[in-house]
Amino acid sequence: MKTQRLLRSLLALSLLIATPLWAAGPPKDLTWSEMIPADAPPEVPDMKPLHDLSQMSNALSAESAPAAKQDLPNAPVVKSLDGKSVRLPGYIVPLEVNEEGRTTDFLLVPYFGACIHVPPPPSNQIVHVTSKVGVKLDELYQPYWIEGDMQVKPSSSELADAGYQMTAQKIYVYELQE
Repeated sequence: MKTQRLLRSLLALSLLIATPLWAAGPPKDLTWSEMIPADAPPEVPDMKPLHDLSQMSNALSAESAPAAKQDLPNAPVVKSLDGKSVRLPGYIVPLEVNEEGRTTDFLLVPYFGACIHVPPPPSNQIVHVTSKVGVKLDELYQPYWIEGDMQVKPSSSELADAGYQMTAQKIYVYELQE
């Protein structure tokens, strides 16, 4: 009788411990629009030109121009995303590259050129990502999938303010699935 009770207790305990592992499952695919609260006021873009076309003949001069100012550095975030395991596609804007040439600290943004060639998107459309292994970037216009636990936590860099942070568990090239 005691043995059966002990076995039942051990079985119940093992189920309690294992249940979170079963429930975790694969990360949730997250879209950029899901990172903006439903009740957030609409974002009105600043209608200034993105590039000074008079500088087009001198690309070096245009590239060395001051960085464009971020319009919404404190945009509202979705607090319920905190701690969620997610997979998010986007473009990498490097902040730090290690000795092996791997990007280990970067901003993940929804479109190519954000924070570099055009004004940064609102902070709720930027994720500050760190990675122990990093990623070797061959081309900046290559999108990637980033998997990890989302943190609703602001972060600032010299390029832009981010409303979210993530430690990347996986980084891999984004490919369209047919």
